[in-house]
Amino acid sequence: MTNAPSQPLRIAMLSYHTCPLAVLGGKDTGGMNVYVRELTRQLGRQRVHVDVFTRSQDAHVPHVIHDLGFGNRVVHIPAGPEIPLGKADLAEHLPEFAANIQDFAARKRQSYDLIHSHYWMSGIAAIELQKAWGAPIIHMFHTLGLMKNRIARAGEAEGDYRIRGERAVLAAAERIVAATPAELAQLQWLYEARTERIQVIPPGVDLSHFYPIPQDEARAYIGAEDKDKILLFVGRIEPLKGIDTLIRAVADLRQRGLLERHNLCLAIIGGEAGDSEEAASAELVRLRALAQELELGDLINFLGKRGQDSLPYYYSAADVVVVPSHYESFGMVALEAMACGTPVVASQVGGLAYLVQDGETGYHVPDQESSTLADRLARLLDEPPLRALMGVKAATLARQYGWQRIAEQMIGLYERVLAAD
Repeated sequence: MTNAPSQPLRIAMLSYHTCPLAVLGGKDTGGMNVYVRELTRQLGRQRVHVDVFTRSQDAHVPHVIHDLGFGNRVVHIPAGPEIPLGKADLAEHLPEFAANIQDFAARKRQSYDLIHSHYWMSGIAAIELQKAWGAPIIHMFHTLGLMKNRIARAGEAEGDYRIRGERAVLAAAERIVAATPAELAQLQWLYEARTERIQVIPPGVDLSHFYPIPQDEARAYIGAEDKDKILLFVGRIEPLKGIDTLIRAVADLRQRGLLERHNLCLAIIGGEAGDSEEAASAELVRLRALAQELELGDLINFLGKRGQDSLPYYYSAADVVVVPSHYESFGMVALEAMACGTPVVASQVGGLAYLVQDGETGYHVPDQESSTLADRLARLLDEPPLRALMGVKAATLARQYGWQRIAEQMIGLYERVLAAD
């Protein structure tokens, strides 16, 4: 075990485009929010002081919030108008973001040993702060533009400005944290990154929050019937997540007669359930239309956003959690579901292929193959003993990813970087 440092480290954590306190399921909220929040909390438990700097999106929200425990703060920094902005517009306000962080630190007479940035835009701000403070940068991309472009549909490709930004961050950072060996390989292959500057440290899971809840109790909490068979998706509503593949798989299950054996429901957490067609995202409109076209309207519930407190109940209530993404650098939802003792069926892509143990804690399926996804779902729905065994193995595996262990690895990286600086 890594011991906490004798003198508390002081870390400037940058999460420019999304706040770690945001409710999950929105357009730009997901695994990265959870990662930054939970890592910061665990670092605090180990006597590491962290200020998380994020862009202010609401002038009515206090600029400094002490919601992460142990004296660690979320600091909302004005950068452009204090409203939500698209990512292309956000990039224009990075210089102001970095300048206002410097102003905050000067006013608070606060210095930092190290800068830990998340996502490429935060990395650009970190470069400016490094020039001012001389502190080394540790960076985590969470997603890679060139990987997203490999599977992007027409009009969805990431702009050249992002790829240039990612390469600039790779050149400036002292260390890059990759979530899995798969991401390490992608950085080597697509970006020609130097292996010696990359360390694999996976994200973690809060085992005090995500743990198996008896299914009947979980279902009572969310208002589901015991006789139901529940498939669950959790994540952002965007094409990258492959929700259309899951909807087509449910249609396939109906054609096979499985609905005659099971009272099946697909619950989708993410987006805004009550949005009008005008207010809903284009992807949500498309998915609703697909569900109606396939005559699945009565089987699919778009639940909208859900708070982190309720997610263990949904994971535990589900018979299977499905992660049909076209690309995931890690797959935080899969890990949370496994910690709750629920088997996961996931696309064999990116970090999901590394995290989910095929045939043990769930199944891998080829990306965008709805018939194969239906095969795996049908087997799990029809075989309760297999489902239960996989759930037990999933919870056991998830215990290897407790945040205490992950934070200890991160502190070790911090200390090695500072010792070599």
